[in-house]
Amino acid sequence: MRNPLSDRIVEIQPSGIRKFFDIVNEMPDAISLGVGEPDFDTPWHIREEGIYSLERGRTYYTSNAGLMELREEIVNYTKRHLGLTYDPKSEVIITVGGSEAIDIALRAMLNPGDEVIMPEPCYVSYLPCIKLANGVPVSIELKEEDEFRLQKDQLLNAITDKTKVLILSYPNNPTGAIMTKEDLKAIAEVVVEKDLFVISDEIYSALTYGAQHTSIASFPGMQERTIVINGFSKAFAMTGWRLGYALGPKIILEQMTKIHQFCIMAAPTTSQYAAISALKNGEDDVEEMRKSYNLRRNYLMSAMRRMKLQCFEPYGAFYIFPCIKEFGMTSEEFATKLLQQEKVAVVPGSAFGECGEGFIRISYAYSIEELKEALLRVERFIDTLRKKA
Repeated sequence: MRNPLSDRIVEIQPSGIRKFFDIVNEMPDAISLGVGEPDFDTPWHIREEGIYSLERGRTYYTSNAGLMELREEIVNYTKRHLGLTYDPKSEVIITVGGSEAIDIALRAMLNPGDEVIMPEPCYVSYLPCIKLANGVPVSIELKEEDEFRLQKDQLLNAITDKTKVLILSYPNNPTGAIMTKEDLKAIAEVVVEKDLFVISDEIYSALTYGAQHTSIASFPGMQERTIVINGFSKAFAMTGWRLGYALGPKIILEQMTKIHQFCIMAAPTTSQYAAISALKNGEDDVEEMRKSYNLRRNYLMSAMRRMKLQCFEPYGAFYIFPCIKEFGMTSEEFATKLLQQEKVAVVPGSAFGECGEGFIRISYAYSIEELKEALLRVERFIDTLRKKA
């Protein structure tokens, strides 16, 4: 029998995040600090709207691009928070999570051989999505001494005559890094000069600490060449509702909608009705969660200093990215031994690209009680390693 599998699919490695998550699920008394999922329940008014939509029998397909009322609320929300104006009829699409939006944006924009610049460490889906869209990934190694911010000269050095798209992901997963307005201005100037397009993954935009989020689409000449990706999973604690969205130029959104139409049809109707309530009435909920995450962030940074574990201070998302190079083992070896010896799961930095080697990702989307116990175990593990050295 002939080989039934696609060579391209076989070459793509499974997610390094899910590997440790699956092990933890089968390990009694284990504490997971690995999964980027809010520990808050979806706010009640959002759940209530979802329940109400079911009670009213709203179980039909919506339009391919999503409920018009939801698209209008997304436009209003984006205007309030980013100062950007979009047409809800032609420049917004509702997707099954932000991940689908990234996938269909790349498939709509790339021809075989087009290069996509991908600053790393980064979200695990970018690389496989680029390959599945017949693009060529080009990695830029972000550096801890730059607080994992993309530098103008790094971008210029990576651009070739085949470069078409830059993926930006700030606030960043896994590092928690942000880009300031000044940082983004320098990048935007290069993008316009070199006639590139940007896919800006801003799923953590509501979760910044001490710094206001700025979208690269807000700079002169950028809105017409940027796809802004966002969603409801992180800010509104709606991971299981599987709802995201993309905003961008009509010419690109039309083709994204076509792919979405044939592959998905429409995002879940119940989730869309719930999301309307999230955008209309959820600002206070987001602020409450953001304040809680900031307390946890401060708690973790204090613990890193106490352990004398090198870690730059993140100002976005809900992750820290401490360096474990002093222990002379790979990040996967470190994470595996920590899980085996102390039953604490973290994610190896190598899961987010080669330049993530030597780091681990710790999520603080967990209660203070869980974090306190987990960090006691991590400190005990590190003390053991240092005594052996």
